[in-house]
Amino acid sequence: MQNAIIELKKLGPLPSSENPELDRLTKYQELITSINPPIDNEEAIVLLDLFGSDDCFGLAWTLVHLIETAPDWPLYEHLTNMDNEWIVRLKTRASNIL
Repeated sequence: MQNAIIELKKLGPLPSSENPELDRLTKYQELITSINPPIDNEEAIVLLDLFGSDDCFGLAWTLVHLIETAPDWPLYEHLTNMDNEWIVRLKTRASNIL
């Protein structure tokens, strides 16, 4: 697993755009942009847990695009948190490609 993904897992879900802490936001950005696609399925599953309540200044979209590079995408069995708009969006996007 890529080190950046391990570090992101430790940080947890993306912060909200409404009240960001600049240093923390910068750390997320640096780690996310250092991920080398394509990612593997295990890495995609970790990234699925990082979605917060909004787009976090576009970082959530970057996660979407990274997740979609996993070799066995879509990983429907891991798209279960239907309370999260990003998981719903990923599931909808996956349905549209089939």
